[in-house]
Amino acid sequence: MSLLVLILAVSAACCLGFGYVLQQNAAQHAPLSDFLSPRLLLDLVKVPRWLGGIGLMVAGMVLGAIALGQGELSLVEPLLATNLLFALALSRRQTKQPLGRQGWSGLALLAGGVTVFIVAGQPRGGDAVTDPQRHWLIIGAMLGAALLLTTCAKRSRLSSGPVLLALAAGVLYGLQDGLTRVSGQRFSEGGWLELLTGWQPYAVLALGVTGLVLVQSAFETASLRMSLPALTAAQPLAGILCGVGFLGDRLRADTGALAWEAAGLAAVVTGIVLLGLHPAMPSGAAVPARQPALQSN
Repeated sequence: MSLLVLILAVSAACCLGFGYVLQQNAAQHAPLSDFLSPRLLLDLVKVPRWLGGIGLMVAGMVLGAIALGQGELSLVEPLLATNLLFALALSRRQTKQPLGRQGWSGLALLAGGVTVFIVAGQPRGGDAVTDPQRHWLIIGAMLGAALLLTTCAKRSRLSSGPVLLALAAGVLYGLQDGLTRVSGQRFSEGGWLELLTGWQPYAVLALGVTGLVLVQSAFETASLRMSLPALTAAQPLAGILCGVGFLGDRLRADTGALAWEAAGLAAVVTGIVLLGLHPAMPSGAAVPARQPALQSN
């Protein structure tokens, strides 16, 4: 594994984790009438703290895109999942909660799971799959899953809705990472002309905006304890599927390696859940729908 890729991916995770906390701090004060509406972004853009969170998230995405240009998606995605560690660090500073057994266990499982997956799988690049049917099958399945999750979330927006929205956003962000990698390859091969004449960069933009609305709606209606673990768990799984499915990433496929890879991913998800449910994570509830507007803070 390249040291540069490691530094870039962990730096991206740091920016994303801090950015998510600031976004949720602001989004929980948004009027519920903006749920799943682009108006939510227009309201939030007036809040300095939210803008700071978005700035950090954009910086994280840029660093992540550079990391994707240097390393395999199946390598970068598990490292990006460590954003929850940085979110917890900032939340602990705000809530003054100690890590305790749950926090240390989650940290060990997340960090250990990422290490086990990378060591066992030994992600490496290969020739991208040229079968367009396979491309669109994977992309269609992910878009369909995100649409189904969002539809279900509309019917239960104050119970399981935030978790479902975060899962949908994670799937879209994982797909966005895959298409970002494709866009980077097109740029490397033919410059701006090759990049801008393909559909992928426009899909990256559309997925980013859609995912942002879903994430802010999840942050608006629930605490980070409910929304962030689902987002953090879904994104790397979707990204790895894209990497192996149509980007040509290769993982060791013998029985022992597959078992360790599965165990590593299971540990990552378990660690994410433990950290996401940690008392240090903000537990603020959304503001009632009767509140007409955000308060700048």
